[in-house]
Amino acid sequence: MASTAFDFEVITPEGHAFRGRVTALRLPGRKGNFGVLARHAPLVGALDAGVLRAKGEDGKEKAFAIGEGFVEVRRGGVRALVDFCNAKGKVDVARAEKAMSRAKERARSRDAKVDHARAEAALKRALARLSTSRLTGLD
Repeated sequence: MASTAFDFEVITPEGHAFRGRVTALRLPGRKGNFGVLARHAPLVGALDAGVLRAKGEDGKEKAFAIGEGFVEVRRGGVRALVDFCNAKGKVDVARAEKAMSRAKERARSRDAKVDHARAEAALKRALARLSTSRLTGLD
């Protein structure tokens, strides 16, 4: 019987954020969440800021807050290239809450000098971190 585990890596501008063998992934795609299992058809997809879940060979599920980027599913495994990646236990909740408040203020502003697209992106990043930090039963 073929193995149900596959190689998975998350790469940020700072380098590898995660590298290991997993049996299932749940990724935040631009058009909604999607899953990847072993022997998935090859694809390249756009990722949105959100929660990435990875189930390890040991059956334990890990959660990561990730930024926008891309994912490549290929015969040899899966690679995600993202702006940032924070493991659940490494999220600075106080900082994320402050970033969310600032982003909400900027997004509500009627000032023409405010870059609303940038404020929305900052809000998505903060929400991804906070959502990840609040998950229970995950590493």
